[in-house]
Amino acid sequence: MSLRKVIASGANVHPPSWLPDNLCYETIMGSVAYGVSSDTSDTDVHGICLPPKDVVFPHLAGEIVGFGTPVERFEGWQEHHVAAEGKTWDFHILGIVKFFQLAMENNPNIIDSLFTPRRCVLSSTAVGEYIREHRTDFLHKGAWHKFKGYAYSQLNKIKTKTPSGKRVALVDAHGYDVKFAYHVVRLLLEVEQILVARDIDLERDREQLKAIRRGEWTLAQLEAWAAAKEKDLEALYHASTVPYGPDEALLRRHLMHCLEAHYGDLSKAVAQPDEAAQLLREIAKLTARYR
Repeated sequence: MSLRKVIASGANVHPPSWLPDNLCYETIMGSVAYGVSSDTSDTDVHGICLPPKDVVFPHLAGEIVGFGTPVERFEGWQEHHVAAEGKTWDFHILGIVKFFQLAMENNPNIIDSLFTPRRCVLSSTAVGEYIREHRTDFLHKGAWHKFKGYAYSQLNKIKTKTPSGKRVALVDAHGYDVKFAYHVVRLLLEVEQILVARDIDLERDREQLKAIRRGEWTLAQLEAWAAAKEKDLEALYHASTVPYGPDEALLRRHLMHCLEAHYGDLSKAVAQPDEAAQLLREIAKLTARYR
């Protein structure tokens, strides 16, 4: 259910007044997107919005960096446990600039939102479709470090986090939190797809993930699998032909395309750097650093 429909239903939700009409992308995330949901699963909605132009470019509102009161920044908005149409919805909406930054860093949650099955997409404008169309441009080898970190944070939560709410029943039934467990496996299998094919199919391993959620793996099996997979992925990282890092210039062009599609001509709002001159400056910095 899109945010605008939730608002129209009379639900108690409070986004910034400009946000609902400036959404360019909304998609269902979580277990629904991974093909492992149950009837009791909450519904997570992630999205991208385009804030007012002078929020993205605060100098247009007269801000002088370092002087006076800065223009209020917007990175994102979220609201949890919104009741609408007999379900509970969690909304996570990022401003487009923050979204591009996190996607460029290969933040797993942000990257996943671009690879959800089409059935999960609740709304998408031309800008949203453009971002999805170019989603593989965000992927690079840096994903290995990000996804591995997230995976092992989930593994650590199994050992250290005291269960509450619905999680208590999971631990009682299986001896450990199988929801954290399936995320460990999901994250490592996703980054394997990135390193091999520079692409992601979120539902590819859903049967294996469902088995883990049903408690068919012991904690010892999970830990052994994760340790073996880490070794395999370290080798794959070095052998992979996927770029080592992001193509920042390309992603900047994608971002500017999206901004101009929404705001119109931005030639007076932002300078377009000369890429050759910028490269020479970077070379000069590296030379000075290692001289």
